[in-house]
Amino acid sequence: MLTLRAAPAAPDPADHGEGPTWDAGRAELLWVDIGAGLVRRAALDGDRLTETAAVRAGDTVGVVVPAAAGGWLAGAGGGFTHLAADGTARVLVDLPGEGGSEADGGTRMNDGACDRAGRFLAGTMAFDQRPGAGTLYRLDTDGTVTTVLDGLTVSNGIGWSPDERTVYLADSGPGLVHAFAYDPGSGAFTDGRVLLETGGPDGVADGLTVDDEGCLWTAMWGGGQVRRWSPEGELLAVVEVPVAHTSSCAFAGDLLVVSTARGGGEDEPDAGRLFTVRPGVSGPPANPYRGPLTGVRPAT
Repeated sequence: MLTLRAAPAAPDPADHGEGPTWDAGRAELLWVDIGAGLVRRAALDGDRLTETAAVRAGDTVGVVVPAAAGGWLAGAGGGFTHLAADGTARVLVDLPGEGGSEADGGTRMNDGACDRAGRFLAGTMAFDQRPGAGTLYRLDTDGTVTTVLDGLTVSNGIGWSPDERTVYLADSGPGLVHAFAYDPGSGAFTDGRVLLETGGPDGVADGLTVDDEGCLWTAMWGGGQVRRWSPEGELLAVVEVPVAHTSSCAFAGDLLVVSTARGGGEDEPDAGRLFTVRPGVSGPPANPYRGPLTGVRPAT
């Protein structure tokens, strides 16, 4: 089994860094600081990331993707928000039953990604992580929002096999990574199964990505590592990270970028930073959202 070690990147640490996303069209990395509500951007030169901007998307922000019509689309607060090139944030829709605060038992948007057709799939979780409060939504290219899965706990990383016939979804509450048959034409999930059961000292599967060979990479929250798995669930490689709370990962070509969060202990000076490593494989860039930036609405 291959073992690698990631190195810290230059941008300042986040409190809860999440969701690294490679925007190939702009040749920049996007990531978020959840509790600060910030979308952050960085240019990549070799192995060096240089932060270029940080924009507030809401009280919290769980995920950001490029928007084909311009700017970026974020899962922020309890819905979807458009960020314009000048940094202006505009709420497109607040999802019924989502939102609120930690004090009132509310929920917030968490991780997500777009499929090749440009549909944006993003999930939610309760601030107190109570079981069953998470939901996975699909924002279609006609602007409608549909519930894909409910009864989740912490709807987290999502990614697709290279042929887009399988979709992987982490539910970090029970520590499961699910695999579903995926219909690229409709965006429908069928034939779900549990691919991975995680937890204990190795950490819980959090954000994830899929490389160009079809293998799955999961950030292991609490475990200080990222793990590579075959499509059958065989462990192939481990990337060691000197921070307990590894939160997500994404490829920028053949560079794997790992986000982390604080809270793992006082002896972690690099907690919250991005880390990078070249693992010998590449992965695809983020797909942009290809729907409208007006008229977004829940499906009736």
